[in-house]
Amino acid sequence: MAFLVLVVVPWLRRGGRVEAAAFLRETGERFRNVGWSCFLLLAATGTFNLWVRGVRLSDFGRAEWLTSPFGKTVLLKLGVFALVLTVSAVHDFVVGPRATRAIAQSPQSAEAQRERRKASLLGRVNVVFALILVAAGVMLVRGVPW
Repeated sequence: MAFLVLVVVPWLRRGGRVEAAAFLRETGERFRNVGWSCFLLLAATGTFNLWVRGVRLSDFGRAEWLTSPFGKTVLLKLGVFALVLTVSAVHDFVVGPRATRAIAQSPQSAEAQRERRKASLLGRVNVVFALILVAAGVMLVRGVPW
């Protein structure tokens, strides 16, 4: 996320939009596999960490666990993780490719600008979700501050 936001996108905005669009498309396609592999790894390690903490599948059916601060935090983290997966899928497989195609065809067109803004918005939303995931992870280990 940081590489694309801090390196590629500023270059895209500064000029050379056709070359930057091609670079963004190729970089996105290469990093997509790494990113989705990381999602699988995060799901596996998160499941393992819950198991180590004594959480079992049956706990998700127990009202007293679901209403506990720990249970609520687990549900928050799982829900936000599902949102990250959804937003990432829309960005990686729909909006991102559409934006790079539009920029490659006509960098200054209204469509290219609109699609670029959509892709950028989805990326920013995912950064916020990622920060929420980090905060929820800290709360699972350290406890809920309220």
